[in-house]
Amino acid sequence: MMLSPDQAESDLSWTQSDSETILNGLKSAGCASDEPAEGEERAKCKADQPLSREEKRRRRRATAKYRSAHATRERIRVEAFNVAFAELRKLLPTLPPDKKLSKIEILRLAICYISYLNHVLDV
Repeated sequence: MMLSPDQAESDLSWTQSDSETILNGLKSAGCASDEPAEGEERAKCKADQPLSREEKRRRRRATAKYRSAHATRERIRVEAFNVAFAELRKLLPTLPPDKKLSKIEILRLAICYISYLNHVLDV
């Protein structure tokens, strides 16, 4: 930020004092110093601060074990979804009977077939 010639540096003292206050608070907690912290001290400093629920969720989701389990669950879900479509497809009449249909075509054909069956029952 540039200062105009008629603007005093004291006008910006709030930014300095805020950052100094934050830095002093971190130093008093042992989380910041003029020297770079070693790995264990740095980890200890971050571990002292309680994690938010969102941060805990992010860290848990970042593990390879979680990703692997999630991928397995998703694979099972998609497989069950596809089996359900295959079963629905077997119930729908088409010419030829083994014609490959997309999922949206299966749904649209099922809607038409259900309305046809309702019409047959009403007559």
